[in-house]
Order: sequence, then structure tokens, then C-alpha cells
Amino acid sequence: MGNEVKKIKLAVNGGISFGAKLNNKQLLTISKYMSENEELELTTFQQLYIEIPEDKQTKITEEFKSVGLECYPVGNFVKSLRTCNFCKGEEEEGMAVAKELNRRIAGKPVPFTLKVAYTGCPVGCGEPMLSDIGVMKVKEHYNIYVGGKAKGKDAVVGSLLKENLTPNELYYAVEKIIDLYTQMGKKRETFYKFLTRIGCDQLKSQ
Repeated sequence: MGNEVKKIKLAVNGGISFGAKLNNKQLLTISKYMSENEELELTTFQQLYIEIPEDKQTKITEEFKSVGLECYPVGNFVKSLRTCNFCKGEEEEGMAVAKELNRRIAGKPVPFTLKVAYTGCPVGCGEPMLSDIGVMKVKEHYNIYVGGKAKGKDAVVGSLLKENLTPNELYYAVEKIIDLYTQMGKKRETFYKFLTRIGCDQLKSQ
């Protein structure tokens, strides 16, 4: 019992691209660290959960990154950006903006797991209206929705918080929302409950 290896969960995916995809090399690299009876958990947020030895976390993470896999912590952190499939092309749907937004926010510690979704057009394939924070590209600008809730009988659509933002205004606003949630949210308080407690108007004013 004393020799049992302590394991931790790691979230991995192929990064933000045209759809959620993994190539042969990435799959083979992941499978190296799975026993015959282990299973991968596929989340609704385009991530795979894999258990790895805690003492080898740095080595395994570096190997995953070397084959193009993105690695994120599991738990009370900002999840990697959920996106649509960018069906109209990289430039038109703002893939560069989605990548930069993900780089800035994914993995930040928060009171409770925070889901941020991005969609490149009003069709909304990335389900921004049902996420804690949702970003929708409309022509050349971006709208932010907050307080969406996809689960339960009290599921709700997010409320429009800010609209017609430039990319830099978008980055600032989303980072500010996350900072306020981190500072003002109670331990293990979901973003939905946090927003209900402080009110959308107070969030907007800050």
C-alpha cells in the first residue's frame, strides 16, 4: 500500500482549431500512459481527462506539448475555451481571437470550475448562451453573455453584458469578469450563484 503511486487528473486536447481533433501521434502518446483497463473520460468541453503519476507530471506534460497537445489543470480553474467548428474559415470567425482569449484565461484558479465558450457567428454552435461566460462574434466585433446554465430543470440562457467590443476590449472584459469572480466569489460558489447574488448590473458597473 505504501508503494502506491499517487495519480492526478490532467485535461488535454488538441488546442483550438477547425473542430476538436486529435492525430495519430497524439493518440499514441496519450495511450503510452494508460494501462490496459484504463479509460479516457471525454468531457462536454472538448477535453480528455487522463490520470497520470503526480511525480511525472512535468515530464509527461512536456511530452504531450511536444506533439501538439494542450494541457490544463482539472478542478476549480477556468476551463479551456469551448469553441464551434469555425465552419466559415479562420479569419472570418476569429480563430486568432479565440486562441488568444484561451491563452489568457485557461487554467486560472477560480472559486468553482468556470466554463467559457466562444462561437464565430450568431448560429452559436459553441453554445455561448449556455455557458458561464459566452463570447459571440458578430461581423467584426464581439458580444459577451454571462450567467448561462445548461444543466438542471432551471437551465437558463445567458444575459448580454457587453456588445460591439474590439478584440482588445473583449480580452480586458473577460479577464476583468474572471478577476471579479475570483475576488468576490465565495469558496465553491458557482458563477451562476455568484451572478445571482451580486446582480448583472453590479458586474456591468465594475
